[in-house]
Formats: sequence, C-alpha cells, structure tokens
Amino acid sequence: MPASLSTEDIEQKLDLLLDVEFSFLKTRHHAETLAALPSEKQHYLLVWIDRIASTNIQLAYQFIDQAVAVLDEMDKNTVEDWALYAMDTYDQAGLHKALAVIRDVDYFIRLNHERTYGASYEDQASVLLHFVHGLSGRQLKIDQSNLGQDLAWTDTETIYLPSLIAKLDSCHDNFLLYKITVTFLWAQVRFGTFRAPLQQILEHHDEAENVQQLFHTLESIRLEACIQRELPGLYRDILRIKTHLSINKDNSVLSDLIDQLEQPQCTSQISLELALTNLQHLQSCQSLYYQGMIKPEQVYQTMMDRIDKEKALIKISLADLEEELNKNKSKPGKLDARFTKSEEEDIERTSIEITLDDQPISVPENIRTLSKSILLDLDDIPAEYLEAAGPGEYDPELFKPKEEDPDDVWKGTYHEEGAFLYNEWDYRRQHYRKNWCAMREKSVTPVYDSFVSDTLNKYSGLIKHLRKTFEAMRDENRVLKRQTDGEEVDIDALVEALTDSCDGSEMTDRLYTRMHKSERNIAVVIMVDMSGSTKGWINNAERESLILLCEALETLDDRYAIYGFSGVARKRCELYTIKTFDEPYNSEIKARISGIQPKDYTRMGFAIRHLSKLLNEIDARTRILITISDGKPDDYDNYRGEYGIEDTRRALIEARRDGIHPYCITIDERARDYLPHMYGPAAFTVLDDVQQLPLKVSDIYRRLTI
Repeated sequence: MPASLSTEDIEQKLDLLLDVEFSFLKTRHHAETLAALPSEKQHYLLVWIDRIASTNIQLAYQFIDQAVAVLDEMDKNTVEDWALYAMDTYDQAGLHKALAVIRDVDYFIRLNHERTYGASYEDQASVLLHFVHGLSGRQLKIDQSNLGQDLAWTDTETIYLPSLIAKLDSCHDNFLLYKITVTFLWAQVRFGTFRAPLQQILEHHDEAENVQQLFHTLESIRLEACIQRELPGLYRDILRIKTHLSINKDNSVLSDLIDQLEQPQCTSQISLELALTNLQHLQSCQSLYYQGMIKPEQVYQTMMDRIDKEKALIKISLADLEEELNKNKSKPGKLDARFTKSEEEDIERTSIEITLDDQPISVPENIRTLSKSILLDLDDIPAEYLEAAGPGEYDPELFKPKEEDPDDVWKGTYHEEGAFLYNEWDYRRQHYRKNWCAMREKSVTPVYDSFVSDTLNKYSGLIKHLRKTFEAMRDENRVLKRQTDGEEVDIDALVEALTDSCDGSEMTDRLYTRMHKSERNIAVVIMVDMSGSTKGWINNAERESLILLCEALETLDDRYAIYGFSGVARKRCELYTIKTFDEPYNSEIKARISGIQPKDYTRMGFAIRHLSKLLNEIDARTRILITISDGKPDDYDNYRGEYGIEDTRRALIEARRDGIHPYCITIDERARDYLPHMYGPAAFTVLDDVQQLPLKVSDIYRRLTI
C-alpha cells in the first residue's frame, strides 16, 4: 500500500497537476482535505485529478471540490463513470455542461443507474436500423429525438427515438421496449395512420388536443391488431412488455370500440371518426409508453413534399424507361403502365404491370420502390402517376440527390453532416474521446500523364520478375501430412506407427503425404500516407511502389484496395479513395495513382479504424492492412508526440482483435524508436533509402501473404 502523503506533498502535486495560474484556483484547502484521507484514497483521487486535468483544469478543480465529499457514498466504478461522463460531456457540449455534471452528483448517480440497466440509442441504433429495414414498406431511417428524453415519433421517413430507455429492470427488456417502440412507429407508416385527414380536422376543431389524444389511443389499438396479424412473434413480446409495465389491454368502456378497431378492414379513417364521436371516453384512455407520439404538422409537411416529389419521379422514371426501350427501334412503341392492388392488401405483392406495344416489361427496382412508397401514402396509385412524363414536363435535375462536395464542408461553419465519426484514444485520461474524429471519403483526381508508362519502362525487368514470383505463389502447392492415401510415405507418421505397434497399440492408417494446391483467400488494404512531408522523392517512390505492386498483384486472385489518408485536426480527417475492392485495375486506377499528391498532416488512428471496418466487411480467411508512411503520427493540434502514437497503437490493437494483420513500411530513420511499441517487434520494415521503397514493397507483400 502506498504511503500517506502530507499536506505539503499533496499541495505540491496539485499545483503541478492543475498548473495553477489563476487566483481562484487555490489548492491549500484541498490539500488539507486530501491529506486527511487514507493513503489508498489519496492516490486514487490524485490519479483521477491528473486524468481530468489533461482534459480541462477547471473541470479537475471542481472534481476535487465534490469527490472528497461523495467518495464514501460511491463505489470506485461509479466515481470513474462520473469522471469519464464529465469529460465526454466536455468534449461534446463544452465546459459549462461538464461542470454541471460534476456539481450535480445526485443526478449523475440516478442517470448512471439508468444507463447501467437501460438501453441507450448510441448502443442500439445500428441494430434497430437493421431491424426496421427488415420490415415491409418504406425503408425508414432512425435518428435520435431532440424533443426530450422520453419522446419517440416519426415524420413517415425517419423514426426519432429517445436517447435512453430505462423503464424496465434489465438491459434486455429495455432493448425490447426500444424494438417495440420502433415497431409501433413503423406500423404508423406501414398501415396508413396518416392517410386520415387528421391535420385538416385539427385545424378547425375546438377540442383539437383531445381529438388528437383519443385518435392516437384508438389508432394504437388498431395498429396492435395489425402487428398481431403480421408479426405474431413480436406481438408475444408486446404482451410480455405489457405485463412488465402493468398495462391491461381490457377496457370495458372502450370494449365496443376495440372490437371495431381490431377488425382487418378497419382503417385510420375509422379511428378518426370514432375519436370525433367518442370524446366522452377520453378519460378512459390509457397512455402506452412504447406507442410514442404523433406530430401531425411535421407529418403533413413531410408527406406533401414527398407526394409531389414521388409523383414526378415515377413519371420521369417511366419516361426514361420508355426512351431506353425505344433507343434502337425505327418505330417507337408506347409504354403502358397499370396498377393492380392485391386483395390481401400485402404491399409486397402489390404490383405495377408495364407493357410496350402489349409486350410485358420487367419493372425496374426504382419504379417498384416508388410505387410501394406512393401506396403507403395514398392507399392507391392514381392513373395519372403512371403516365410517362412528357418533354419538358419536369426537370430531372431537380429530383436528383444533391451530391455534396467534400471540400464545401470546410467553408464557413463546420458541420458533421455526412461524415463518419470515430472515437479516439486519449492515453492521458485512459479512455476514448467519443465521436471525436469527423472523417470524409474523397476521391483522388485522376492525372493522365506519362508517370505510369515511365514507371513501367523504368522497372520493366523487375516487373517481369515480380510477375513470375507472384505466379509461383498462385500455383504454390503444399504438402499435407498424415493422410490416409497419397503419393509418398510420411516417414514421421510411419515411425510413430511402428513405435505404437511395438507396445501393442493399434497402428494408424494415416501414413501418407499428398500434394495440395493452396487456395488463397486474402483481402488486403494498402494505406498510403499523403501528408505534406511526403512531398518530392517520397511521393514519387510511393506512387512507383503502388504501380509495381498492382502490376504484380494482377497475377493473383487476392482482393486488394488502396486508400490515402491525411487531414487537418480532428474535424477534417480525410480518406482518399484510390482503388476499392470492387474496382478493376485499369487506366482510371493508374491515373488516380499518378494523381496522388501530398496534402496535410498524418493523423493515423481514424484511417486505421475506418479501413479496418471496410476489411471486416470482406469475407476472407486472411485480412491484412499495410501502411506505407514516412514518419510517426502527427497533427498540428495535440495529436503529435505520445498522444498520436498511443491512439494509433490502440487502433492497431482494435484491428488485431478483429483478426486483421497490420504491417507498416516506413522510411523514417527514427521509426525504430516508436514502431515496436505501435506495431510490435515483427510487424514493420524500416527502409534506409527512399529509393528502396519501390523495390521492397512487392517483396514484403509476398512474404506477408505466403
């Protein structure tokens, strides 16, 4: 156990940790308070003061104010969660809100309990998104609600969910409650809740709020019956959650209405009519948490915008299809489209039939998707929607998705819309900074010059040698030992078998060797440093290396991709696409390699995390991430030095946990000082001369993938 520290020792440490330079940061009082604690608690708090001070000094000072008083009331895990939550709040919302977290300890304890047993949007969003995409109807998006912690709703395109659900006693049940909430909001879209003219009625009704409340209750009863018919397994989960929430389905006052609402032919129009004529039953309504809420104004605006847009889109799509089908015909035919509604009211079976001169045409997927969405809004597809747009009727450019220029986001106020957000490891606080790096994918502008042909001429002899070497790797056979049959006797197995026979054991029949052609199942990402320090010879050597490697790799069946990385600070992390896994090595890829140019700084953690994510999506037995760089991680903010090295190391550890094999090739003469710590002793190569880079990269790749 460490020895207790005196008041003077603690004051000296606090002065050092807090770098006191403001008059309001007085440490004498806190030193005296800490000195009265047992040595274990002294050292424990000093460690956490150090961690918090690495984020913000004022935050650490406030932590001392509160921590000593509550240390006996909170276990260590809760104290650590409290400190980390305050630092995360500082990262995301600034000092004022972070200080509020430190000061309001009771609120945090309550919140921490909810976070321990609850389900959070941050943790469950990806699972819920896959779930809702597996349901029928329009493909809805999921986002976090900004209307309050407990509010869930949909505008018919996006489902908005609370940041945390902690109504029940276990994480599993709270996740199930999230799932059921998503299901009910999906059901509002799928089964036509908003086809009823609710907004128009509410605008002219004296009891608009009561009508809306009763309509929501009655419509939820109808939707629950729809879910029971279409998703019986999930309906059983609803009944279970109702039991946990002590909700009783039976309501004698509304029993007659319930019978009507549960009929298959019941619609939202009927729910609205019942709400208008039964307002006296409003007090009998039971509000159910998982049914969310309805926001008629937002829904109406979203629907009107979508209906106008989709009418134009389907007419334009039919016109494009007609033009495509008539492209090579001397006598153009007339496209005819008709809508046939399924008697079972199954949106997946509802179809559009398209003919050209009475000959049936396969319906394109985009028209099929549009028709389903229109049907959800209108419960029909009007005949006028199925007439191909005439010349000049619509401008197709108005309806194309807006493509953002990645460079535009850096002009004016920065925003994170469309960016990939990645955590970053802060070794000082021993914790991740959540969603700290905003990364965008950009394309390398192709340059059609003589660089590639000059490289091929310069290294023509080496390229021939590499191709032969790689061809041998492709056709490489390996010996399988201890086989039941084969071309040769396995001497080792035979000796062991004879030994077994001498002591009376039964001899094995696996006494042969057989040649087996090795099947390669490899996916590789080459990650190229495009920082400003690669300008000149290094940039040329990188590009030549990539040309040589690609020429050699074309003799193998290995899947490979090439990306460059650079950026300026955490808000402008950039990944440059040079070749994806799906793209063939052609003149376009060669021109992109030729177009690789030095950019900004060398922030590496985000690039490793993103490319590891891409590699994890590839079904391969062996996945390798090769980095070609000229120096250590660096950025103009605090990323340089130990911070950058530790974040990169942590990103590499994450990659290895996912079964990815990282390797680094560098020309930094000082790399032996930090690469063993980052990559491990056998996962890097340091080249003394930049001119060796093109000669060595292919050879290193061959050794890595044998």
